[in-house]
Amino acid sequence: MQVKLAYHANCWGALGGNAVGVTSITQLTYRTFGDMEQAIRDIGAAGYAGTELFDGNILDYEGRYGVLRSALKQSGVALVAGYSGANFIFDDILGEELARIERAAGAAAELGAEHLVVGGGAKRAKGRQPDDFKRLGAALDKVIDVAAKAGLRAHYHPHLSTIVEAPDDVREIFKHTAIDFCPDTAHLAAAGGDPAEQIREFSNRISYVHLKGWQRDPFAFTPLDRGDLDMAPIVQALKDTGFSGWIATELDAWPDPRQGAELSMNYLKKAIGPN
Repeated sequence: MQVKLAYHANCWGALGGNAVGVTSITQLTYRTFGDMEQAIRDIGAAGYAGTELFDGNILDYEGRYGVLRSALKQSGVALVAGYSGANFIFDDILGEELARIERAAGAAAELGAEHLVVGGGAKRAKGRQPDDFKRLGAALDKVIDVAAKAGLRAHYHPHLSTIVEAPDDVREIFKHTAIDFCPDTAHLAAAGGDPAEQIREFSNRISYVHLKGWQRDPFAFTPLDRGDLDMAPIVQALKDTGFSGWIATELDAWPDPRQGAELSMNYLKKAIGPN
């Protein structure tokens, strides 16, 4: 299996969003409240060749991208992807959300990224409306155009707390959009899916992957070598379907972020074998 290994920088601090986004949709980015340059150094030291950053962390470097570019170069790490999210189903704000995603996509591309990943599809207070999947699908097709304009490949990441969680939700949304599927193994499993089977089912739409461990009780995300999610069938599914390209391991929180990265890398070296 010809793959390159990346690690998301979201573990190096508390996860959150830009508070200004409460009153200004164009500012509602994801972010890790931590030192991204230290994260990149640790990711490189753990043996990864790439990283993924939240849109807010990328945009923090507006006007000084040279600083981030230097940290990446010195660590031998490439910026592989940027991650954004949006409601996507509300027509009145969709233009504002897409403008923010376009800004983040342009910044990621300037720093050498190949991929743009988005999550979302809001849950309404009174429950899902019949056309919400169609609305989300149409918005995701617009994300494809935004990404392509920046020279990036667009992916949709089903996520807990959105309208796309369970396997039937995943099947339904991909009837309404041409966007690629970025499977996140922990989110798929926690929503009742079999990530290995979902990778096989949608293999022709998968060009970028998030690997993440998961523990049921108490609920937690884990390094790949522990928790309740057996990663072996997932890696085998990627091998069997001929996946090639970037695989990004992700871990939202861990007491020692670098150690968490190293634990997953040790697992991957054994599971993937000679590359």
